[in-house]
Amino acid sequence: MSVTAEMQARLEAAFQPTALNIVDDSESHRGHSGFQEGGESHFQVTIQADAFAKMSRIARHRAVHTALGPVLVARIHALELKISA
Repeated sequence: MSVTAEMQARLEAAFQPTALNIVDDSESHRGHSGFQEGGESHFQVTIQADAFAKMSRIARHRAVHTALGPVLVARIHALELKISA
């Protein structure tokens, strides 16, 4: 399973988002640290879910990282998160 597909499955299962957009932005980082040929190293994630309503910004980020899990997070070099309730 691709990193993108695995991220989507885990985030949907954990938060039942009303909106979820995952963009593989790896190609724009060619030549920079962490770039991997074939992509799937740099991501932009926009997620909206009721589950985030009572969380602080830091708690939201921690919740997303927890939902993705340490093995998947270790496969990602950069993860930009835009999280809203």
